[in-house]
Order: sequence, then structure tokens, then C-alpha cells
Amino acid sequence: MEILQRLIPLLSEGMKTTASVFAMTLIVSAILCVPVAWARLSRHLIISKIAAVYIYIMRATPLLLQLMFVFFGLPLLPIPLKLGRFTSIFIAFILNYTAYFAEILRGGIQSVDPGQWEAGKVLGLSRPYTFFKVILPVVIQRSFPAYSNEVITLVKDTSLVYILGVMDILKAAKSVSNTMSSILPYVYVGVVYLIIVGILTVILNKMERKIQAS
Repeated sequence: MEILQRLIPLLSEGMKTTASVFAMTLIVSAILCVPVAWARLSRHLIISKIAAVYIYIMRATPLLLQLMFVFFGLPLLPIPLKLGRFTSIFIAFILNYTAYFAEILRGGIQSVDPGQWEAGKVLGLSRPYTFFKVILPVVIQRSFPAYSNEVITLVKDTSLVYILGVMDILKAAKSVSNTMSSILPYVYVGVVYLIIVGILTVILNKMERKIQAS
């Protein structure tokens, strides 16, 4: 009981951090992934290569390393760039998940019958208009399961912010566990993650069924 009394206030604070990192990353990355995927598929070789290199770096290096580079590494550059903890977290998470979402989107776009593009061209539609009004709805339908998996992964990845000393759900458990010399705080926090992921899974499954039916 004493463990819960100590854990709940910290957990409440940690939930705010976890929720803000999750929401900000999800919203901004979902928006930015569109131009990145578009750049990756660009007919201009330089633009396509720049997007490909960015995506490769983000996917080939651990998110934890990216967090540490943004917060600890940027101030050590010849032209130092010192960012706050939350700013560093948002930048690292958004850059990472934008790359993953862009690859999912790129794969979805490439799976669409090229005839759809030709049909838009025949109808006199611009390439961007064809993409947003014709191609994108099909891509979302086909890519949503992969996108859902990344959303669930994002929930768990938010636990990495503790490395920068920010109070999140995992940091709350660690603080109480160190004070009380007990493993129970980690068990309680594990249950919290199970509940969060369970709720998200139900929501995402309902959204997927609705999208597939449309």
C-alpha cells in the first residue's frame, strides 16, 4: 500500500510526459511522413537520395542513440546547439517516427496500380491532387495495419525518455523501486502499459475495420 501511495503521484506526472510525447510524435510524424515519402519517390535523383539517406540513418540507428545525440551530442558540435530535454525528446522522436511512417507510406504508394496515376492524368488532374484524392485513401487502407504496429511501438518507446532524466512512467517506477527496494513498482507500471496498449489495440482494430469497409 505504501508503494502505491508513493508511486501514484509520480505515475500521474509521468503519464503526462508519456501522453505528450506520444501525441506530439504521432501527430507531427503522420504529417511530415507525407512529404518525406513523396521525396523518396521523387523523380529527381538528388531529392530521392537525400530522403533515402535520412530514412536509412533513422531506421539503422537506435532511437536511444538518437536521443543521446540530440541532447548530448549537438552541444559538442563546432557550432554548438544546446536544446532543452523536452525539445530534444520531441525532435528525436519525430525524426525517427517520420522515417518509419514514410517508409510505410512509400510501400503503400508503390503497391497501388500505376493505372490509377494514369487515370488521374487522363482526367486532367494534377499529380498532387491525384495523390491526395485518389492514391492516398487506397494507401491508408493497405498500410493501416503496419501503421498500427508502429503506434503500439511508440507507446513502449516513450519509456526511453527516462535516459534524459525526464519523469515518465518508467522513471516513476524506478524512483519508487530505488527508494523502497522493491520490484513491485515495475509490476504496477507493467500493468499500466498493458492497459494503455490494450485500449489502443481496441481503438486501432475498430479503425482498421472501418477503413477496410469503406
